[in-house]
Order: sequence, then structure tokens, then C-alpha cells
Amino acid sequence: MFKGFAPETIDFLRDVKARNSKAWFEKHRPIYQKYVLQPFQELVMDMSEAVLTIDPDFDTRPFINRTISRIFRDTRFSKDKSLFRDRVWLTFKPYSKEWKEAPAYFFEITPVFYRYGMGYYSASRAGMDRFRGKIDATPADFLKAVAFYDSDSPFRLEGKSYKRPLKSEHPPRIQDWYQRRNFYLTCERPIDDALFSPQLEEEILAGFFTLAPLYQYLKSLGT
Repeated sequence: MFKGFAPETIDFLRDVKARNSKAWFEKHRPIYQKYVLQPFQELVMDMSEAVLTIDPDFDTRPFINRTISRIFRDTRFSKDKSLFRDRVWLTFKPYSKEWKEAPAYFFEITPVFYRYGMGYYSASRAGMDRFRGKIDATPADFLKAVAFYDSDSPFRLEGKSYKRPLKSEHPPRIQDWYQRRNFYLTCERPIDDALFSPQLEEEILAGFFTLAPLYQYLKSLGT
């Protein structure tokens, strides 16, 4: 079903950033539905069977606020009063009220790049303490879970870190993770032909399966 995104997808995201008015959006809503929302829904539906083999608890419903982000921004508590986002993303996360404490997969498009990966974005302090505790107990298990992460990996480790070094006896390869407040792995690409091809789905899924051992490691931490 998924045929790739279209140049109109990127055009819309660029325009919504520049215009960013309710009147403009309502006039261009059919473009949003055809070139943004519909291909995201198709991508979610096509990927669902595969991602459920990683975690059968994933919510795979192809709806806004379930797997697909809202284009409307909540400006009540933000200094940025822009009404609409210039980026759209999908997530695969457990169908649970406690999903914020769980790892999640993502794919995102912006006007200038797209990216995909997996993150432990909203990890609580207790969650990261469990993460460090498990590393301390069995560092070999952690190294096995991140064996894919080397100099040739397309993924980058990002997220917030503590400024003061946390005390540990782990080598630098582990300490970089150990030092984090939260983290995510992302593969970022400039807008290219792959985005407009059905083969994009295969690329994202291949990345998701590469990250699966780390996802399972993080999920085992519990909440």
C-alpha cells in the first residue's frame, strides 16, 4: 500500500512553517490529508505486522495521537505560539498508560531531513537508575545488546547527559551510555529519492530490527 512520500509532502511542510495560520491550513487541508496524513497511515499499516514481531504490545492503530503525531501544536505552555508543526512523525510504543516510561521506535519527516530510530526519551530518574544497575550487574549483557553500535553504524547516540561524571569502572564505550539522563539512537538522512520510494519502508524496518536487541534490553527494565 505504501508507495513513498511525494515532493508535495515536503512542499507542504515548508509552507506550513512559513504561513502558519489557521486560514492557510484550512485552505490547504486536502493537501495535508493526501500528501502527509495518508502516506503516514499507509506506512503504519504496512509496517504493523513486522513491528509486532519485535513487540506484540505495540499500538499499531494508524490514527493521529496513536501512532501519528498531530499537526496542531499545543501553545498553552509554550513561548512559541506557532499553530502548526513543520514536522510529522510516527511512533511505535506499547499500548499502555505508562508508555512514556518505555522505549519507543520513531520515524520523522521535516522540511530538510528525515530520520528514524529508537529512543528512551522520557526515561525517569528511577528508570535510568535501573538501566545503570543492570549494566553494573551484567555489563556483558549490555554490550551484547549494543553490539550493532560501532564506527560503521548509521545510528548516532543522542540525548541529555549529566555534566558531572557518574562514578563507575566501566570502559568509555559503556560510560557514554551510563552517563545519560535519557537517550535515543537516530539515523538521519537529507531529503533524497529514497523518501519518495516504497523502498523507504524496507530501510526503516531494517533499522528497527537492528535496534531490536537494545529495545528488548530496555523493555526488560520495567516501569
